[in-house]
Amino acid sequence: MPYFFASRSGNQVEITGQDARHLALSLRARPGERISVVEPAGRLLTVRLDAVSATRISGFVEADVEHHPEPELSITVAVAMLPSASLELVLSRCTEAGAARFILVDAARSISRASKPGRWATICREAAMLAGRLVVPEVVGPLPFQAAWEQADEPWLLDRSGRGLGPFVDDATLFIGPEGGWSPEELNLGGDRLLSLGERNLRADTAALVALALALGPSQLHTR
Repeated sequence: MPYFFASRSGNQVEITGQDARHLALSLRARPGERISVVEPAGRLLTVRLDAVSATRISGFVEADVEHHPEPELSITVAVAMLPSASLELVLSRCTEAGAARFILVDAARSISRASKPGRWATICREAAMLAGRLVVPEVVGPLPFQAAWEQADEPWLLDRSGRGLGPFVDDATLFIGPEGGWSPEELNLGGDRLLSLGERNLRADTAALVALALALGPSQLHTR
């Protein structure tokens, strides 16, 4: 069962809205069962349910311990606009893996131009709950490549012509290209800030997750 976000007052916890509906109807929660609730301050609660309905769930806190699931580094994933299924996979899996933020890039060779901010926010929230994260990554954009590059924190462009990517020591932004690759103009803007995942050709959604894992390195096992 995933972790949940909830409102807390003393030792009482309440879940409403879509989360209550999902817990009551899809997961078939019942009074007396225990769930895990994450608090943004870095606490993990064990909550015993005492009332369950599709609109409101309540319970009381049985245990309250420290919880530090966030990586030490803040790595932003700047991914080119991909077909919906691939883009949603990037948002979901990279949220689970520890991405701090997403920038969606309207690259020259992007296939999709559709903007679905509500859908993207929901995907990130659900993935953060599944992973037990304290925060839900923000999704910014789509932005033109140059605008995304200029506002990025320590940007790096992934391309097979770059040097090998390994664990980072500072916060950074990883630019993941579309299936057709970066245009010559975009590569030129990247200058010498190019990194490679090796000689194998990876799908964009695969490359995003692999790059994030390599950038975080062992730090993803530790806390701030």
